[in-house]
Amino acid sequence: MADMQAFRDAVGEWAGGGSGREAGELAERVGVRTAVLVEGPSDLAAVETLAAGRDRDLAGDGVCVVSMGGAMNVARYADLLGPPGLGLRLTGLCDANEQGYYERGLDRAGAPREGFFVCVADLEEELIRALGVARVVEIVRAEGDLPAWQIFGRQPAHQGRPAEGQLRRFLGTKKGRKIRYGHLLVRALEPGQEPAPLRDLLAAV
Repeated sequence: MADMQAFRDAVGEWAGGGSGREAGELAERVGVRTAVLVEGPSDLAAVETLAAGRDRDLAGDGVCVVSMGGAMNVARYADLLGPPGLGLRLTGLCDANEQGYYERGLDRAGAPREGFFVCVADLEEELIRALGVARVVEIVRAEGDLPAWQIFGRQPAHQGRPAEGQLRRFLGTKKGRKIRYGHLLVRALEPGQEPAPLRDLLAAV
């Protein structure tokens, strides 16, 4: 796992303009075969939590989940990790309104579009819908965030908004909250309750 994290860090430095030498050496040493491209760290937490809960050893299977820091970076990461770069198999998650970025980036890199799974709005919305509002609020309560959630819901800007939408916005209002709940919401899923994009992604790797 430490070596896979080192590879992930090296890829981030490479994407930021550094040399790709270390990433290439680590990919070979660790045996990375597949890169799962996700938009941010909350998606990474969700994918890795589901894999661990379903007894999947992603690192042992040569699979590395890579947070790109935004959907608009997909072309850069596809170039580095796909056919023009390390030649890894690419797969991942994307939001419906960002699907075009992924398709153009993959096409430019000569990488197949197959293996990328689309969330209706984003992964948080998929997880809230899968669990239901009542279960998510239970988790919010257990985490001690219920007072903050209640204050959030009373704000005029959120009056009349469906509870699912309010929860989705709430998860993004504090730094680190989306990452924490990306883990917690996935851990709460019962077998067979997984949102289709997340379930299909794990099956594909």
